[in-house]
Amino acid sequence: MSFFSVKGLSKHFGGLVANNSIDLDVEKGEIRGVIGPNGAGKTTFFNVVSGFYTPTSGTVEFKGKVISGLHSSKIAKLGAVRTFQRAALFPEFTVLENVIIARHLNADTSLLNAIFRHNTKAEAGNLARSKEIIEFLGLKDEQDNLALNLSHGHQRVLGVAMALATEPELLMLDEPVAGMNSSEKAVMVGLIKKIRDTWGITVLLVEHDMKTVMSLCDKITVLDFGEKLAEGLPEEIINNDKVIEAYLGADDIVA
Repeated sequence: MSFFSVKGLSKHFGGLVANNSIDLDVEKGEIRGVIGPNGAGKTTFFNVVSGFYTPTSGTVEFKGKVISGLHSSKIAKLGAVRTFQRAALFPEFTVLENVIIARHLNADTSLLNAIFRHNTKAEAGNLARSKEIIEFLGLKDEQDNLALNLSHGHQRVLGVAMALATEPELLMLDEPVAGMNSSEKAVMVGLIKKIRDTWGITVLLVEHDMKTVMSLCDKITVLDFGEKLAEGLPEEIINNDKVIEAYLGADDIVA
């Protein structure tokens, strides 16, 4: 039994077939990338497996439980948590407050408790864990700064910190290096590897930056025109004739 499994997944919008009978199996502890040229169906696929769309047909399973059709919040509570291309932050709160709020929202506890009761006995564990996550991701020096004042790269890292605050077993990343410069990309790649290697969290990501995907992922699934075109190790994908054709050339895959 795979840790995360997609079987025959299809999604139609009227007469448009965005995803057509896609199969995918992710093992525990794996970093899996999903790539494809523009219009390949990557975003729809990610929205379906994370619970924002209901599939037209097929199933999504997480730890042996069918989660397709469940709301994204219920999927998150089961341990499969998604980040977004544009980080969903609370801009007027500090980095630390954002992470604490994320812990409370996942637990359906009071938002006011999350913000104003840091020093109570009940909040001590949440505060300690939030600080641990912040330090783990290299944001300790930023923890008292407002989220709106962070650089783009740090805002993206804070979005990951908020996802980790919910204690996921599967972390689904939506274009984690979008809009970053080369140094910020390198930091994010290192953090994703650290999350998997240190905490054992499985990662599924959609990303346009092929250099990032090739250097980061254990295995890559390629979509094209809504269907799975290829799947394999990075070195297999970069030398796959069908993938090269879809991207109009090998240089386009790794540029």
